[in-house]
Amino acid sequence: MKILLAVDGSDQSYEAARALGHLAPAEQLIVLHAVNVPEPAYPMMMPEVSQELYTTVERAMKEDGQRLLDRTVSVLPFNTGVAAKRMELGHPADVILATAEAEKVGLIVLGARGLGGVQELLLGSVSHRIITSAPCPTLVVNRHMPVLKQVLLAVEGERDADTAATFLSAKPFKERVNVTVLTILPFAQPLWPVGISDSEVLKEKAIAASRDFVEGVAARLTKLGYQASGAVTLGDPGHAILGWAGTTKPDLILMGSRGRKGAARFLLGSASHTALHRAPCPVLVLH
Repeated sequence: MKILLAVDGSDQSYEAARALGHLAPAEQLIVLHAVNVPEPAYPMMMPEVSQELYTTVERAMKEDGQRLLDRTVSVLPFNTGVAAKRMELGHPADVILATAEAEKVGLIVLGARGLGGVQELLLGSVSHRIITSAPCPTLVVNRHMPVLKQVLLAVEGERDADTAATFLSAKPFKERVNVTVLTILPFAQPLWPVGISDSEVLKEKAIAASRDFVEGVAARLTKLGYQASGAVTLGDPGHAILGWAGTTKPDLILMGSRGRKGAARFLLGSASHTALHRAPCPVLVLH
C-alpha cells in the first residue's frame, strides 16, 4: 500500500510519523509538507516591495520545511518503507488532497492539531476536511500510540461492513489486532407514535437485528484472521462511539465517513467529526 504522511511540525505530526510503526511496511512512503506562504498584510504596499517580502518569507519557510522533512524522516520507525520527501506550495488541505489523488495513495496519515471554539467554527480543521474529501482511508493521530492491539470498528450498515472488510483484508497492520464491531441505534424517545408496550417490542426487535448484523460482520473478520466480536448500543452515534471507547479503551477507532446522502450522510459526518476531535485514541476513517 502506498502511504502519504502529511507533516506540519506539530507534536501530533511527529506522533503520526511514529504511528507508522504499527502499520504494514508501505510499498512507497511519501512524506509531504505543505508550505502556505501568507500574502503581505498591507494592500497599499508597493508591488516591488510586496513581491520581495513574499519571496523572502517563501524562501525562509521552504528552508524550515526542508529541515522539518529531514527531522521527520529521522524519527520514522524501522521498516516503514522507502521514504520520499516532498514539499509543495499551497494550503495544507488542498496540497494533501491533490497529492493523494495524483499519487493514488492507499492511506493518508496525519496529526490532528485541532482548532477549538471559534477557530473551529470559522476555519474548520485540516484533518476534518481531509477525512470528508479524501479519495482513500485517512488515519488521524491525536496522541501517542504506544501499541495497536484493540480496534473499535463502528459500522452503520452493510456498506460500512463491506468497506471495513475490504480494508482489513489487505492486512494493513503490522501485528494481529482484536476487533470489536460496534453499531449504534440512534433511537430517540418516544421511538414511534404507538403504545409503550409496542414501542418496547419494536425496540427489542431492532436490537436483535442489529446484534445479528454485527455478529455477522465479526464472523467475516474472523475468517480474515482477526479475533472479532460484536456489540450494540443506543444513542447519538458520535457520543455513543466516544462513550464505548472511553469504557473499553481501544488503541484505534475505525469508522466510515462519506458516500451517503441526506440525513444519513449528515449523521455519519457528524459522528466522524465528533470522534475526530474528542476521541481518546487515533481515528482511522474509511471511504
